[in-house]
Amino acid sequence: MIHKKMLSLAIDKLAIEFADLDLSFHDMGGIHAGNVTSYWPGRDDEDVMICVFKGKKIHEPFHRQDFFFINYAYQNSYAALSAKDNRLITIGEGECYIGQPYSGYALRGAAADKEEIIIIGILIQRDAFFRNYLPIIYADASLFRFFLEPKSNRFSDEYIHLSMQTYPAVRLLLELMVMEYADRKEDTQHFLKSLLQPFMIEVTRRFAIDKSDIRPKSISEQIMDYMDNHSDVVTLKDISRHFSYHPNYISTVLRKETGRKFTEILLEKRMGRASLLLKSTALPIEEISAMLGYSNHSNFYKAFKEYYGITPREYQHSKAT
Repeated sequence: MIHKKMLSLAIDKLAIEFADLDLSFHDMGGIHAGNVTSYWPGRDDEDVMICVFKGKKIHEPFHRQDFFFINYAYQNSYAALSAKDNRLITIGEGECYIGQPYSGYALRGAAADKEEIIIIGILIQRDAFFRNYLPIIYADASLFRFFLEPKSNRFSDEYIHLSMQTYPAVRLLLELMVMEYADRKEDTQHFLKSLLQPFMIEVTRRFAIDKSDIRPKSISEQIMDYMDNHSDVVTLKDISRHFSYHPNYISTVLRKETGRKFTEILLEKRMGRASLLLKSTALPIEEISAMLGYSNHSNFYKAFKEYYGITPREYQHSKAT
């Protein structure tokens, strides 16, 4: 059970610290002149930061930042000005806004009832996110691409807006992170990273539910989505079992809708993820191979070279230069 007085003191302490953070903006220069960005405001040895805004009004200048962030409306609602569609989005209490590195963003808004707004922000360094949380979001293809896209499209300006009101565990995890960061110790970073794992699992779960509510999908779209989200382990028999259709019917549907065989589609999805992982992360090739479902690394090397015409290592080096 969270001690309410201690939590309140922790929130107040981080709110005071927030005012002193170096969130100054810098012109990016070159072809990006006119764009301003804020850099990691924490210490170099920190991969995760917890920030708290507490006040009746906030009005940030429009800017970009070089880290991932998750802003949670802990008390009352606030508005976010997003570069995507250039519009204000209302983030209601219990909802969160997830932003990519370099996505345009600004906190805006005032509490309508004049009560204080409290926003809890989780800031995560890019490389730390890839090292620690990629396996958690890997199964959801859309979420996977969202977090890796900034490496290939620096100004993608995508965001995720999720309601977490029915997930009390999320609020509890955030409160624990606030209390820990307000009273930092030697092992605080380890503690925060551990708490972020179940938090990201809840985000992934909520994201999947929101996606499923958008519109009904045809059976072929559902099959393709299932393959996208299980490309590391999926077989025709798995799909047949999941959708309660005969494997021959699944093959026929895919061939009719896409003009390709199941094995061709699966290879395309695996190679697409391989390409994204190789150019967007510093993960070892053997680890990427395992994530893609290859038990034998040499099979991955062979499949990749046949598909792209170069080895995974050559591809990795070509994207780094």
